[in-house]
Amino acid sequence: MTDTILVAGTASHVGKSVIAAGLCRQLHNKGYAVAPFKGQNMSNNARVAVSPVGDWGEIGVSQYVQAKAAGVVPTTDMNPVLLKPRGDGESQLIIQGKATEHVSAGNYYEAHWNAARKAVDDSYERLAAEHDIIVAEGAGSIAEINLHHRDLANVETAQIADASILLVADIERGGAFASIYGTLELMPEKLREQVAGVAINKFRGDQSLLEPGIDKIEERTDIPVLGVLPYDDPGLPAEDSVSIPSEDEQQVSGNDNVPDEQAVTVAVPRLPHISNFTDLEPLAAEPGVRVAYVPLDGTLADADAVIIPGTKNTVDDVRALLESGLGREIQAFEGPVVGLCGGYQMLGERITNADIESTDDIETVETLGLLPVETAFSPEKEVAQVTRQVEGTGLLDGLSGTVSGYEIHMGQTTPTAAVARPLGGDSAGTDRVLGTYLHALFENENLREAVVDAIFDWAETDRPTIERADYHSPYDQAATLVSSNIDLSVLLDNNR
Repeated sequence: MTDTILVAGTASHVGKSVIAAGLCRQLHNKGYAVAPFKGQNMSNNARVAVSPVGDWGEIGVSQYVQAKAAGVVPTTDMNPVLLKPRGDGESQLIIQGKATEHVSAGNYYEAHWNAARKAVDDSYERLAAEHDIIVAEGAGSIAEINLHHRDLANVETAQIADASILLVADIERGGAFASIYGTLELMPEKLREQVAGVAINKFRGDQSLLEPGIDKIEERTDIPVLGVLPYDDPGLPAEDSVSIPSEDEQQVSGNDNVPDEQAVTVAVPRLPHISNFTDLEPLAAEPGVRVAYVPLDGTLADADAVIIPGTKNTVDDVRALLESGLGREIQAFEGPVVGLCGGYQMLGERITNADIESTDDIETVETLGLLPVETAFSPEKEVAQVTRQVEGTGLLDGLSGTVSGYEIHMGQTTPTAAVARPLGGDSAGTDRVLGTYLHALFENENLREAVVDAIFDWAETDRPTIERADYHSPYDQAATLVSSNIDLSVLLDNNR
């Protein structure tokens, strides 16, 4: 019989994803066959995974990461229901990896919830048949009393799996003990009986100062606090846009040991519907590379390069970009420009069939015009893991070999004039502009090095000679964080 641990939270962004990934890696290291699971996820950061019938589909990035931590192949069963927000109260509904339609919250619960519930049940059963332990991740708070009768990620998962629940609270924001107590009081009574323990996350300071509070919360709830985790970031990819720096702290430094005069700044437009911004994280880790998220009313005055990331709504975002004036600055910018997925579509001359995606009834939208290509939207979605042969031209001058990544996009982009295809047919490039549908592009070290070199060359700045910081697996760091600070024996004894 497969056992399940549900990592639930007192609120959103308390650290469930990291703890679940740490559990996956630690249990994998102990010899268990482990799989991650999140019944329902809401995120625009998606990755490609194999479906039960052997083709490709989409799952949230956290379950992809957790599968890697568990040492298993990511599958769509690990995140059977994914909602990708697209604005105006609508989300694209993806069930078992396949996009279905755009739904409002009300329409989803009225017309699609039963099908989603069945998908969750079916996916869990398939995973349980092949693994010793399922590490499930909840969503938001497990105590949302308005959603208890239709909470797929928390209540339904706990019931389907008869899961042992680890309740996670974030102490950094204050009120952790009140959150723990209130959450336990508001949980369905049956689920409260399944709570094996509590973890207090993101603590800074002297842990002995917490002990009186821990004693009292255990006395009041009769549920043990299994551990206190220090504030730490193992470096796992972020789940959602909450993790993008705020407009008051726009920069993500590549290496703080590099003086600003030896660094370059890569400007990233803060698109209204930005998605898959984790594509930029490998660049931000390069010594001397500053990745700055620029608001639409911002400027490129300090930029040495521009990267336009993915978006859940290319049409509305490119219109917002051009109307704000930042789009005009990008058009006039003379340095390196890279567009990824939706950003690639924006670099072209126009988008046709735009009404398929736009919230307005509009057929054709003019775009930035930096590449001689145009995109025609269609309802079908391309989802695949891919490997591309590199033709070393433009920003990739002299580069050869292959690069790998994944594609998730609607529409086909075709040339309107002769243009180089540096990364195959789903790309286009000039001497300083590169567009591609390939996500995870900068995880390819050879390509990342070529692009960073080109940016430093254009900026006429010598690239720092210091090496990247020593690499430590974020999966192993997450496992150490969990195993060093949570009494796993209680969770395992509860399950084995």
